[in-house]
Amino acid sequence: MEASPEHLARSTAEAVDLMLVVAEPWFRSLETARRSVTLAVDLGIPTVAVIANKLRDAEDRAAVAAFCARHGMEVFAAVPYDETLGDAERTGAAPVDHAAGAPLVGAVDQLVDRVLELACW
Repeated sequence: MEASPEHLARSTAEAVDLMLVVAEPWFRSLETARRSVTLAVDLGIPTVAVIANKLRDAEDRAAVAAFCARHGMEVFAAVPYDETLGDAERTGAAPVDHAAGAPLVGAVDQLVDRVLELACW
C-alpha cells in the first residue's frame, strides 16, 4: 500500500516549516517519497527532507543516498531496521523502555535532537 499525499494535495500544509518524508530502501517507497517531496517543495514548505527508514545495511543506506542525490533530496536522518522494535511491540513496551541501547532508539534520539535544533523555541 502506498502512502497518500492527500494532506498536501489539499494544501493544508501551508503553516508547515519542516516536512520529513519517511522512505524505506525500496524503489516504490523512494518514488513515493520523491513525489511527496516535490509536492511539498511546490507548496512552499521551507525545509523538506527524507528520513531513510528500516535500513538493513550499508547497501540500503547507499541506495537511499544515491536515489536522494539523483533527485536533489536531503537525507535528514537514517533509522536502521531493528528487531528490538518487534520485540518491544510484542511485550507492549516502548522501544526505549524495552531496549534503551538499541540502534533504533539511538537513531530516533538523534533525529529528535536534529528536529529540535531547527525549532524556534
